[in-house]
Amino acid sequence: MFRIFLLLIQAATASIVEDVSDFSGTGRPFLQKYCMGCHNDREKNAELSLESLVDSAAVVKQRRVTDKVLRVLSAGEMPPQDAPVRPTVEESDRLQTHLKAILDHADRNASPDPGRVTMRRLNRFEYRNTIRDLMGVSFDPSADFPADDIGHGFDNIGDVLTLSPVLMERYLAAAETIVEQAIKSVLPPVVKRHLSSTYTEPASGDVASKLMENGFRRMTTDGTEPISVGPLHTPYKWEDGDYTFRTRVYGRSGSDQPVKIAILLQGAQLVDPSSDAELATLAGNVLKPARILQTFEVRATERDKAETIELPVPSIAGRDRIMIAIVRPEDGQPAAALWVEYFALDGPLDTRPLSHRNLLACDSGKPQADQTREVLQRFLRRAWRRSVTPAELERLAMLTDRTVAAGESWESGIQLAMQAVLCSPGFLFRVEQDPAPTSSEIRPLTEHQLASRLSYFLWSSMPDDALLDLADTGQLSSQLTGQVRRMLADPRSAAFVQSFALQWLQLQRLEIVAPDAALFPMFTPELRAAMKRETELFVDAVLRENRSLSDLIAADFTFLNEPLARHYGIIDSLGNREGQSDPKPGGQPIRGSEFIRVSLQDSERGGLLTQAGVLTVTSNPTRTSPVKRGRWLLEQILGSPPPAPPANVPELPASPADAAAASLRQRMEIHRTNPACASCHAKMDPLGFALENYDAVGRWRTQDGSFPIDAAGELPDGTKFSGPAELRLAVLSRRKELVRCVSEKLLTYAIGRGLEYYDRPVIEKILVNTAANEDRFGVLIEQIVLSDAFRFRRNAE
Repeated sequence: MFRIFLLLIQAATASIVEDVSDFSGTGRPFLQKYCMGCHNDREKNAELSLESLVDSAAVVKQRRVTDKVLRVLSAGEMPPQDAPVRPTVEESDRLQTHLKAILDHADRNASPDPGRVTMRRLNRFEYRNTIRDLMGVSFDPSADFPADDIGHGFDNIGDVLTLSPVLMERYLAAAETIVEQAIKSVLPPVVKRHLSSTYTEPASGDVASKLMENGFRRMTTDGTEPISVGPLHTPYKWEDGDYTFRTRVYGRSGSDQPVKIAILLQGAQLVDPSSDAELATLAGNVLKPARILQTFEVRATERDKAETIELPVPSIAGRDRIMIAIVRPEDGQPAAALWVEYFALDGPLDTRPLSHRNLLACDSGKPQADQTREVLQRFLRRAWRRSVTPAELERLAMLTDRTVAAGESWESGIQLAMQAVLCSPGFLFRVEQDPAPTSSEIRPLTEHQLASRLSYFLWSSMPDDALLDLADTGQLSSQLTGQVRRMLADPRSAAFVQSFALQWLQLQRLEIVAPDAALFPMFTPELRAAMKRETELFVDAVLRENRSLSDLIAADFTFLNEPLARHYGIIDSLGNREGQSDPKPGGQPIRGSEFIRVSLQDSERGGLLTQAGVLTVTSNPTRTSPVKRGRWLLEQILGSPPPAPPANVPELPASPADAAAASLRQRMEIHRTNPACASCHAKMDPLGFALENYDAVGRWRTQDGSFPIDAAGELPDGTKFSGPAELRLAVLSRRKELVRCVSEKLLTYAIGRGLEYYDRPVIEKILVNTAANEDRFGVLIEQIVLSDAFRFRRNAE
């Protein structure tokens, strides 16, 4: 049904598109009559002049101006309601139809153009994540690297990611630090831990001391001791790897038979434990699950002849404790006793860091020169995100060979080669090199270039082996949808929300905003962090659940911890939801720093517009800012940013006397009587005033000082609303604008450049395909990846 409907729409549009008479004879008179009195080269209200729109060619060439005209006409914002002469609805619709027809005709007949993306340096966030995935170590460049410049709202835009001499110095220093952390040219010694036999659990210190005899701890099987098995365990977290365990013991069985003991591991997550039948042979109540490593016969019966038992402890998942137990004597046999002097645990026996082992893994049977090339071949492929030529590999391998020939260790030689790679353009830049000879033809990205675009889009990091393997075999371009879904399900996709969502919503400013401490003492570092985390979790949920983009505005849930829930007034002094006893399944209250998903059942909260982080970054230090909030909503949600304010506009009076004399709304109405400001404020202020029930840090209020809150507003097109609930409905009534705005920002972030007029057909196609799937977030991301702007590139001319 939808396909039939779409075909009908296309057929109707085609008939309109064919009517493309020149703009000079139809549209130009409209502009002269209704618009150019204010928007001319001399007046240039809102920094907009329409004098250049003289014919159809100018309409196409001045596409940004044309799009702005269409936007304000569609919204009913222009001409203003108080204009001396206003067009009829039919006249306005006729002009919009004609402008769209001209643009549509130009787009239909224009050659596709995916544009060119400037070679992009890794920004700090991408560098950190790439080092983590490539080297297996943590490195935070934010303390040493200069801040990345912002372009078109994001810090991954190739045109602004320059490489200064200072940054190059930091890259050189960072490469040395990272490689030395990942690979050890001199291995640390094996850690030896000696644990006294008085350390035991669950016996208390007093009980344990009573069981000591001449430095040995006594264990028996007669059931009279507080702990008959005596599980001694290591009071530290096991690391990966093999260990060696030693203990010194002697025992007495009450007969001529030696005492039998078992060494075993215990852990709640232990994989492959011993059977219940095996554990039943041990005296006492052994904690389960447990695994018997080995049994021994203790033949020493005197303290001065105590024997040392040693055995290897393999790397077993889930191990927690190492214990010693007496094997239960057969029925009728006397009780046995065991004396334990100490536990000793050496390890991990392989002291190489995991990063060292992974980076230098190779065939140990090969000659060292071949091992070098095996290691560097694998490393270069991942670091440069593409296949490596034999000549490139040989140049790097020679660095290692020369280092070894000079008397240094092989590990030192590998370190030097890897340092060179970490400072190379192939690592620091995302290179999409054109084939030679270059031409202006459109070409698809290579499989490896596509893998990099995809991984840095969704993970802000390098492609993993799955992507590189598909690229090597030329299969990635045919499996993009499946790979997008796989990557979004991967934990690394949290970087997408942290990078794209927080920049789109401008929430990175939460780190630097400083509400007045005297007015807002509740704004603590913990609350600041909670505000940011709420939005991260919320956007992540909308994405992972593949919800409609409208849920970003209308969702009836959020994520709260105790500080934020108290800030919102959602919980009482006991941590329970006010008026409710069941804030989440299971009836658990909102306690501590843990975030839980909470259903919202009133009109005060819901969606991005009412989240404290957004409300705080769009406020001033001492008060709210309806202008900032309205501008943010226009720019980041509806995609229709107002022009920059004119110069020399005075600040709003903000002295205590001014605040006491009139409400903020009254003062702003006086302030915007300036005709140069009125048109833009008419769009921004009503949106901001609808959020006035939230103070400068996002708390709900009904009074602003001694004045009641007036949250009513009316847009230039006549849309009226009052308060956040009705504002959300007003925004949702412009759902197409919301989806278009998110789509444009997402495409900008994905391809790393600002959008141009030739990207309009791509956006329109994305919008149609996304609308056919209920504007779901995950579908939008898939459509971005499948678009020509993402998969293709125009070669240099």
